[in-house]
Order: sequence, then structure tokens, then C-alpha cells
Amino acid sequence: MVRGWCPTAHRPMAAGDGLLVRVRPRLARMTRAQAIGLSEAAAEHGNGAIDVTNRANLQIRGVRDDRWAALIADLCALDLVDADPASETRRAVIVAPDWHDGDDTHRIAVELAQRLADLPELPGKFGVAIDAGAAPVLGDAPADIRIERAAAGGLILRADGRAWGVPLAVGAEIDAVVALARWFVGTGGSAAGRMARHAVTLPAWADGVIPAAPSRPAPATGPHAQGTVVGLAFGRIEAPGLAKLAMAARGVRVTPWRRLIVEGKIDTGQPASALLRADACVGAPACPQASVATRPLAVRLAPHVDGRLHVSGCAKGCARAQAADVVLTGRDGRFDLAFAARAGAPPAVSGLAPVQILARFGAD
Repeated sequence: MVRGWCPTAHRPMAAGDGLLVRVRPRLARMTRAQAIGLSEAAAEHGNGAIDVTNRANLQIRGVRDDRWAALIADLCALDLVDADPASETRRAVIVAPDWHDGDDTHRIAVELAQRLADLPELPGKFGVAIDAGAAPVLGDAPADIRIERAAAGGLILRADGRAWGVPLAVGAEIDAVVALARWFVGTGGSAAGRMARHAVTLPAWADGVIPAAPSRPAPATGPHAQGTVVGLAFGRIEAPGLAKLAMAARGVRVTPWRRLIVEGKIDTGQPASALLRADACVGAPACPQASVATRPLAVRLAPHVDGRLHVSGCAKGCARAQAADVVLTGRDGRFDLAFAARAGAPPAVSGLAPVQILARFGAD
């Protein structure tokens, strides 16, 4: 069975290695104290494994049933989780992580955080992207309402799935987000779940013809204007590793690209570049929906794949929402192989065992 919802702090998901608890750092940033505290909580209440998701969230893995309440209390004390479940649910916001104090991304994200109660009740995966830097950088990150920089320099509001947006006046951005969210719910969008699947004509005020500026690339690993970009193979970091990074930094920013921006100049070992081009969910046995082990295969296969590799334990494709050059989807203990596709797409070849896949790509 493929479930269609995402875990939250107050609604954890049962996985093969324990409860999965999602944490949404405010403005995609943790202070040094928050990052160290989260690391300690993940080690004390879970198995110490922390995942960085494509929504710029953190997932604490392996939480024991009898430790979940204590974990939530610790995360609330760190101001990483809202004590009120309804408030926490509304914080499905992705922020371009390279913001500076007072810039448009920071200004708009702060106001949205203050006005989350104005939003209607939205589907669990529905989110807002604040992407108001010099050019959009969150185009591949999942979101339904986007605030982006226009090609002409101003800001636009764009409904996901539509090519163009409408201009935004300075100070009116959140009014527009709230209005579009209310329109979505009021026109039955909750049944579709996502803006791009809601086949209803936008209201005239939100149906624009202004293109966003050309996208800029995600920051590469290594030195960065705000410190150091640290790449994480498959988005996984162990609690001691996160604590070590945090102790050398002013803060840690979470990105949707399985990377962290550490606010400090640090020396850190990086995974092989091939692994940073590979996406793989946790797979079996840690995920009960997966019928195959994913990451051991991805580690061996990644150096032999040109472009992006995605190895998914099931058709849900949690590790990557977009298409990859090579995608392997687990089904009934074997893999389906597709090219330039998303997980679960019609395969070019079905029923492959790992040894057959490795041989096909010259990796045996």
C-alpha cells in the first residue's frame, strides 16, 4: 500500500525502524543551540539517524513509541515544533535558504509565519515557496503557491503548474497567498490535493502572464557566501555529525537539495560526487512500503550513471518528486527500470534483480 500523506511532528509515521518524526525549522534555519539540541534529542529518543528531505525538512528516525511524547516536548522547548498541532501543520513553507536578514525572502517569510492562522485548512502536502532572491532557486522543490522573482525584477505570485504569475505589490504578498489558498479550498481543490492537479481556471486576479526570472542553480558543495555547503549522501546525517557541524557554526540552514548550509568556514569530507547525483529513499527493511533495499544498490550504481539516478523502494518516490535520467522503482522484490522518468513511471524493462541492473550498467 502506498500512502499519500507526509509525517509531521504531531502525526508521526510508523516505519520499519520506528516512528518517523518530521521537523520544520523556521526560515529553514537552526541556531547552533537548536541544531545541537535536535541532535541530542534524535540520539536520546530515536536511533540517531536524521534525514534532510526535498521539502527542506528534517526527519528524526527510529523514534520509540514510548519516547515520542518526550521528543516532542524537547523539540517544542527548542522552538523547532509548535506545541499546537494545528499551528504546526500550517508551517508547510519552503524558504530559499540563502536569505539575508531584511531581504525580500526573509521579510515575506517572517510575515507569513505571523499570519499562518489566516490560511484555510489545506491538504497535508500543500505548501508555499518563498523564493524571492535574485532569481528563483526552488523550482524543483515541491510547493503549490510560489512567490518568485520576475524576469523584469519585481515579484510575482504563481500557482504551481501554471507557467506565469501576477505582479505583487510590496507588502501585499501574504494577502495574495492567503487569497489564493482560500480560492483553492473554496473551489474544491482539497479533493485534488495539490495545486497542479486542480483543473479549475484560476480567478482573473491570479491568472497572469508574467514569467519568472530564469532559474539559478542550487549552491554547490564547498565555500559559500554564508559559510560552507555540506553535501549529504541520500540526505542522511547521524546525530553526532550534525552536532559537530553545529558546534563549529553560528547556525545551520536546511535546503531541499540534501545539503546543509553551515554558517561558518569549515573543513569537511564530502561524499563522492556521484552519490550527490543520486537519490534513494531508505528502502527495505526500514520502510514497510518498500519491497527492495535501495541504498546499497545506489552506492554501487551511481558512479556508472551519467546524470541523475533515483532508486525508489516503491512507486511513491519519496526521495525525488521530479524525473531522473535513470529511475529504478521497487516492485514485488525486484526493480522496474525507466529513463527520463519519475518513480512508478511505465518501465522500459521490468522485474530486474540488482545483479542484472549492475551488469546492464557495467557495474558488476
